[in-house]
Amino acid sequence: MTIRELIDEAENKMDEANKDSNVPKVLFYHVSNMQPHELYLKMDEEVDEETLKTFNEDLQRYLNGEPVQYIKGKEYFFNYEFTVNEDVLIPRYETEELVENILYAIDDYFKDYETIDLCDVGTGSGAIAISLALEEPKLNVCATDISEKALVVAKKNAADLGAHVTFYQGDMVQPLIDAKKKVDIFVSNPPYIPVHQEIDPRVKNNEPHVALFGGEDGLYFYRKIFETVRPILKERAILAFEMGFDQRDIMEEALQHYFPECPHRFLKDINGKNRMLFIYYNIEPK
Repeated sequence: MTIRELIDEAENKMDEANKDSNVPKVLFYHVSNMQPHELYLKMDEEVDEETLKTFNEDLQRYLNGEPVQYIKGKEYFFNYEFTVNEDVLIPRYETEELVENILYAIDDYFKDYETIDLCDVGTGSGAIAISLALEEPKLNVCATDISEKALVVAKKNAADLGAHVTFYQGDMVQPLIDAKKKVDIFVSNPPYIPVHQEIDPRVKNNEPHVALFGGEDGLYFYRKIFETVRPILKERAILAFEMGFDQRDIMEEALQHYFPECPHRFLKDINGKNRMLFIYYNIEPK
């Protein structure tokens, strides 16, 4: 069987199963270690037995409902390649916009600082913390996660990408309080899906629930952060969050309860939906 025949056959299977027909090429790049231009030059070459076996196994895993990112063990975020597995949430492209807006905020509010202390709470794969550490040399970055297995992945990613991030295991803000940390920028993308909300089975059945679900209304972890975060904030600080696009009203209620004195902004994503929240702690927003 040639590569062309194999991929055509696999794409037909995807169409019949109502699955993404781009996946066969993605998986073939992975198992063959080929770049797209190499694949197109070799489409009429025969597939060796080992590659064929691995490809068919991976394709079946995808058809059985496993995310392609876990099959590959990799996902790109902010142009960096991160290791991912079932112990961590797969980084989403939407979260790249949170990283971008934090970098903009650094330029707006901390450009005169020689060093900036930043924490990422609930770091998972480390995508946010590591990307920020690599993009902004002035940052001293630390990150927390309650999952020891997730921190194994995050530490590997930091080492592989050459990012200096200090990791702490523990529940949300508590390890930073215990370490007497103070930060200029607090970042978190906590679980925000309401526990009873229907979601894609591929996500629900594979990704860690501790990183997905945020209680009855999705704000359980935000309230937990809001209740405990002040001891780790410097005199002036910014808190930056990703959130559900439909959670603005209940988030407003929470902010009025926990941070009534602080200005805040909801930032829209590329699709015009409110997906990010910035709280300005003793800072007047520009």
